[in-house]
Amino acid sequence: MMKMAVKNLAYIVLLAMAVSLASASDPSPLQDYCVGLNDSKAVVFVNRKVCKYPKLATPNDFFFSGLCLPGNTSNKVGSMVTPANVAQIPGLNTLGVSLARVDYAPYGLNPPHIHPRATEILTVLEGTIYVGFVTSNPENCLISKVLYKGDVYIFPQGLIHFQLNVGTTKAVAIAALSSQNPGVITIAKAVFGSKPAISTDVLTKSFQVDKNVVQYIQSQFWTDNHTY
Repeated sequence: MMKMAVKNLAYIVLLAMAVSLASASDPSPLQDYCVGLNDSKAVVFVNRKVCKYPKLATPNDFFFSGLCLPGNTSNKVGSMVTPANVAQIPGLNTLGVSLARVDYAPYGLNPPHIHPRATEILTVLEGTIYVGFVTSNPENCLISKVLYKGDVYIFPQGLIHFQLNVGTTKAVAIAALSSQNPGVITIAKAVFGSKPAISTDVLTKSFQVDKNVVQYIQSQFWTDNHTY
């Protein structure tokens, strides 16, 4: 009986070790930094980037000066987003944060969009901006507010959100995001401007409109209000 108990205990211990090894993870980086390189011939990748040998890192790997420059808002939606993520700052690789500057012309709009990998904190530097996000199904509740200089607003990860300059002068905001590469999906552009186009049968049923309406919207030129 004692041998059977010992054997069963040994099996339980081995099973527990196997489960712990299979599920072990560390949400934080295991190194000080991993400066990303765009070298497809290298073999070690972290977050889809090759790590530069730490001793070769330079101050410029952790630096970006682009947010001092106003974005060009002379487009159909009247806004421009200038990102400062891992694409612009290689040293952000594995660090899980990024920034973006958003410029708005008078009545300019940053159209409804989502960030699939990040929560966003928006801080208004200049102007008056109407912002909001929509909760998930089934409620689809709009949570919105008018922001003024110095105000801060949160957009939860993955939820549709927008910003509209409701003032007669330009507006500027800085967005902090909880990912080195938050991603962006502009709803209207993705649905009606995809390549190849989504079937009109799908869109007419989804939006409960006539096929001619869908085809008209699909024929529009879709503005990308992001610099890369």
